[in-house]
Amino acid sequence: MKTPAEIGPLGHDALLRGYAPYTLAGYAGFRAVIDSDGAVPARLKALFAAVAAIDRRYPDLAHRELSRGVTLGLTVREATAGMIVLTSLRGEAAALEFGAVIGACFDALDAPAPQPLPTAAPGEAEANFRSYFGTIPAPLAQLMRLVPAAADAYYLMRRGSIDANPLSPKHGELLLLAILSAGYSPMAATHVRGARLAGASDEEIAEAVLCAIPAAGIAAWMAVGAMLEPVPDST
Repeated sequence: MKTPAEIGPLGHDALLRGYAPYTLAGYAGFRAVIDSDGAVPARLKALFAAVAAIDRRYPDLAHRELSRGVTLGLTVREATAGMIVLTSLRGEAAALEFGAVIGACFDALDAPAPQPLPTAAPGEAEANFRSYFGTIPAPLAQLMRLVPAAADAYYLMRRGSIDANPLSPKHGELLLLAILSAGYSPMAATHVRGARLAGASDEEIAEAVLCAIPAAGIAAWMAVGAMLEPVPDST
C-alpha cells in the first residue's frame, strides 16, 4: 500500500497527516488499486481517472492523472478517447477542456489528417439501438419520432464512443463507466451490461469504477457497485 507521501497532495497536507491517519490510509489503499496494473492496465486507469476529473470540473486533477498515464506509456491516440466520450456524455466544453489537458501533457500531438465525416444510412440507427439495447429505449424512440436527424446524430456519436473508439470496445465501455460513476448516473447500468457484453470481467468493471474515486469520492462506487451482482447462470 502507498504511504501518505505517495498519494499526491492529500498525503502532503499537514492537517490530514496530523489528524486523519485513517482517512489517508484508506485513500492510499484506493490509490494503490488505481495506480497499479491489475485487471485494467495502469496507464488506462490513469486516463479513466483524468476523464472523471474533467467530469467533476477538476482540471488540475485531470492534468495530474493524465501526466501519470503518459509516464506509464499512454499514447495521444488513447488519450483522445477521453475527448470522444466526453463529447458524447458531457458536451463540447468538457471535451475541449480535456483536449487542453492532453495538449499540456504530451510534447507532440501528431494528429493525423482529417477524415471525412460518416453519415447514417436509413434504418441504421434503429438497427443499432435494437442490437445494443435489446429494444428501443423510450427517450430514443421519442427522438426517432420527433427529430429523426438527431436520432441519427446520437447513433453516430454512440458508434464513436464504443465501436470506433481508439480504445477497444471493452475499454471504451469501461471509460464510459468511469465518467458515469463520477456523475452518480443511473445510466451506468446500461454500460455495466455493455461492458460485460464486450468481454469485460466484473473485476475490470470494478477497477474502472474505482478510478472515479479521486474526483468523486466513495459515492462513485456506491452508485454503481450494487449493479455488479453476479449474472445468474442460465445453464
